[in-house]
Amino acid sequence: MPVTTSADLDLARAAFDRRAWTEVADRLREADAERELEIEDLERLSVAVHMLGRSDESQRILERAHLAALRAGDPIRAARHAFYLVMSFGEQGEYAQAGGWHARASRLLDEAGTDCVERAMLLVPAALLARDEGRAAESLELFDQVAAAADRYHDPDLHAMACLGQGETLIAMGEVERGLSLLDEAMVAVTAGEVEPINVGIVYCGSIQAYQAVFELGRAQEWTAALTRWCDSQPDAVPFRGRCLIFRSEILQIHGRWKDAVDEVGRARDWLLLPPPKPAVGEAYYLQGELHRLRGEFDAAEAAYRDGATWGRRPDPGIAMIRLAQGNHRAAAASLRRALDEADPIARPRLLEPFVEVMLAAGDVEAAEAAARELATIGRQGAQPPLLRAIAARADGLVKLAKGDPKAALVALRSAWELWQTLDAPYESARARVAIALACQALGDADGAAIELAAARKAFDELGALPDRDRADALAGSSTPAPGGLSPRELEVLRLVASGGSNRDIAANLGISERTVDRHVSNIFTKLDVSSRTAATAFAYEHRLV
Repeated sequence: MPVTTSADLDLARAAFDRRAWTEVADRLREADAERELEIEDLERLSVAVHMLGRSDESQRILERAHLAALRAGDPIRAARHAFYLVMSFGEQGEYAQAGGWHARASRLLDEAGTDCVERAMLLVPAALLARDEGRAAESLELFDQVAAAADRYHDPDLHAMACLGQGETLIAMGEVERGLSLLDEAMVAVTAGEVEPINVGIVYCGSIQAYQAVFELGRAQEWTAALTRWCDSQPDAVPFRGRCLIFRSEILQIHGRWKDAVDEVGRARDWLLLPPPKPAVGEAYYLQGELHRLRGEFDAAEAAYRDGATWGRRPDPGIAMIRLAQGNHRAAAASLRRALDEADPIARPRLLEPFVEVMLAAGDVEAAEAAARELATIGRQGAQPPLLRAIAARADGLVKLAKGDPKAALVALRSAWELWQTLDAPYESARARVAIALACQALGDADGAAIELAAARKAFDELGALPDRDRADALAGSSTPAPGGLSPRELEVLRLVASGGSNRDIAANLGISERTVDRHVSNIFTKLDVSSRTAATAFAYEHRLV
């Protein structure tokens, strides 16, 4: 029945308090068809349809509320409506309209000639723009002004937005611990129920994205669970649900629940593709690509990466890791070098570990060592989070192994394995065990290598990580240590030395630098206890390596 009485409007308002967005929208639309809604109910209807994912309709209703406020002689309220239109159009990338509404809101407040919370709200998009353009100090100063106004007016929504903006900006400036503290404060305001629904998802998603960017897995996991509960309390809400599912998928993947991760990221993609589609769908496609790649489904992975790229999600490092698995080391190296050159300080750490793997496969130990060193010394106040320490330790171990120091490599790799175990990350734990097995082989411990490979192989098989499982099988089949404890790369170099190749010839043959060949030859001489190429060649023939 059409809503025609104040009692029926009360039902719509009660549904709003329960976050029953479909009921709110249905009742208020019917009421609006009978008689134009009052400003307060137009605001409720705008929020309801926004939460149902209909941002275009929400904008039209908010514009009506804005005009109604102007007719009622309330420019301050009209400026608040204009602020939310700025944020809505900005999120959609329609910056001309966002700028127009920002100018209108500023003019209304100037004409009103009063200091108010809405004036501080208009600093938020200005601060975001400054940060996006690389003016982080200016952005932080603006967010500090927002925070001061939030305290002055005791406005919890403005306070939460200020904490989020300050935290994200401080992290971008390298002050990670201060930034994390402010993000936690914003999240507390949300979980305490102090923030309006239209702002809750913004704070949740912004904070969790920042936590993940700095490898704060524990925080991201804890707040993702809270975001899931918030979404579940309003099952018909669409905004933020897709992002929530992406965050959940990433955490499920880390914990080895790949089947569940596939289901969640598929749901995220479907939510984000609902009209109007959201650019965050690119992240869903990329995550789908990662899950395909890990299971050896390279064609499907590459297709998903390319789908993500159409939505603005760069395919790094996924495409490079496919090329590495296909044996195309040059393409993988070129892709990651380009990606690192373009990466900002926040994105760079996530590219360094795959860069180490690719450079080692390509024989460029120097580049791999520089990347591993950068991982280990990423600047932040306080201790690095366990996730970042685990990544850095494995990279360090792989480099030490490539440089012919299996004892030191083993220490780093054991540390990485223990950290991955603590994080309940079975795939990464198994990868660390494969590297441990290689170190054991280099030390002549065939039994130790076999035990590690068997454990890793079992984990890969349970996960469905077929390429890693096959590699473990291949390593187990060749677990007899090489004579002299030579690494696979050193064996290649020794064979070419024994064939009469100069260091320049060997470098050209293997696609590595002469300096790297010099180091390999020096390590070979040390391990074989010889002092000349002639003696090394004799060793190679004696042990049937040529």
